[in-house]
Amino acid sequence: MNITVMCFALFDVFELGRRRLWSAFGGIVSGTGLEAGDPGDQPPKMAKNPFRYFNTSPEIIQLGVLIYVRFPLPFRNVEDLLHERGIDVCHESVGLWVDRFGAHFAHKFRKRRSESMRRRPQGRWHLDEVFVKIRGERHYLLRAVDHESEVLESYVTKKRDKAAALKFFRKAMKRYGNPHVVVTDKCPFYRAAMKVIGNERRHETGRHLNNSAENSHLPFRRRERAMARFRRMRSLQKFVSIHASVYNQLNFERHINITVQFKQKRDAALREWRDLLVA
Repeated sequence: MNITVMCFALFDVFELGRRRLWSAFGGIVSGTGLEAGDPGDQPPKMAKNPFRYFNTSPEIIQLGVLIYVRFPLPFRNVEDLLHERGIDVCHESVGLWVDRFGAHFAHKFRKRRSESMRRRPQGRWHLDEVFVKIRGERHYLLRAVDHESEVLESYVTKKRDKAAALKFFRKAMKRYGNPHVVVTDKCPFYRAAMKVIGNERRHETGRHLNNSAENSHLPFRRRERAMARFRRMRSLQKFVSIHASVYNQLNFERHINITVQFKQKRDAALREWRDLLVA
């Protein structure tokens, strides 16, 4: 009888430990035979707050990231602008915010845009490359721009060849779909990559056809000069992804809109930017 009671007690202890491990590791515990599809008291998955380790309010963090990415300013100037608004932070904190949350905000914008673009037929894409020097070595930044001059995809590579173009094409098409027409310059590696994908008939080259992609480089070049160039490929790839998403959201096309339309677009874009904290 005592042995039976002890067995039941040990079983209860083991079951309690199993459930605690289940809760701690989100339903997957290695070495216990538990899998994600196992029946049991699996707790509902709750979205973790990305700002939970920061004492600063999310609104201030979002404002600091917006000022740095939107305008070609260094971290110390962002610190001064926040200080004028009564917010006392260090420039190193601003850098930490951009590094931690810039990609978080950009991913939300990119996800919304890709979902909306996949629902409708794609139009014309413009592809071009930018020469970027990192520690004296030349690198290439491949960029895809749609018919509205908004940056779709950016990819940093050391070589300008067929393999790099093919990887870039597949990455952009997987996210946004297959374009109706692709406009590039006369570099042969673009045509070679289009043959592999099977879009050779949709490929166009010609003089002045790729001006949209050429003009879209200007905001990046201004930012590159303000940052005194880049030091690593990884930091360049991360920054261009953040900068492109935020620039697309906050590009109000002031030169082609009247004052009323410009203000309406600006208010809508800033409202959507603030809604990122709620989503």
